[in-house]
Amino acid sequence: MQDSLNYYNEHAREFSDNTIAVDFKNMQDKFLAYLEPGSRILDFGCGSGRDTKYFLSRGYDTDASDGSEELVKIASEYTGIQVRRMLFQELDVTEKYDGIWACSSILHLPYAELADVIIRMGKALVLHGIAYTSFKYGNGEGVRNGRFFTDMTEEKITGLLNETDVFKIEEIWITSDVRPGREVEKWLNLILRKK
Repeated sequence: MQDSLNYYNEHAREFSDNTIAVDFKNMQDKFLAYLEPGSRILDFGCGSGRDTKYFLSRGYDTDASDGSEELVKIASEYTGIQVRRMLFQELDVTEKYDGIWACSSILHLPYAELADVIIRMGKALVLHGIAYTSFKYGNGEGVRNGRFFTDMTEEKITGLLNETDVFKIEEIWITSDVRPGREVEKWLNLILRKK
């Protein structure tokens, strides 16, 4: 995880510039369709703050957190709310959120640490609360381009969710990367409901 935090602190502006304008409306709206208007959302690993800003603009009560000090500064400025600097393992609230948005974020944890964080996410959600998360598609685990990634397949995530027994899968689907020039990269997307 430290590799990834160092990377994001060193490349925060460049990362933000590359992701802030990406049109992610389809994904955002798919997640929001599961929530009541005005629901409380946590953007968990918010990066540039792109999704937080969208949720706020749609009238959702949104909190945001990120582990990178530099991204927290950028996202706070961009969204107009105080983004909290927090590691995934530090999430420690009970039934506070209707939805958790963990877009391309918890994939930076080693597989062995994901179960604990998934349980924390479940605890932070109200009964039958909704989580969205995404992973690069595949079986790899390790440092690539300065960051740590745990990739996922349908089988691998199903095993993890069975082990933690917190969520059931509402939807699971594969998409191509939306960033220009990255279309060959595949992503595994999940909408999960707290049991």
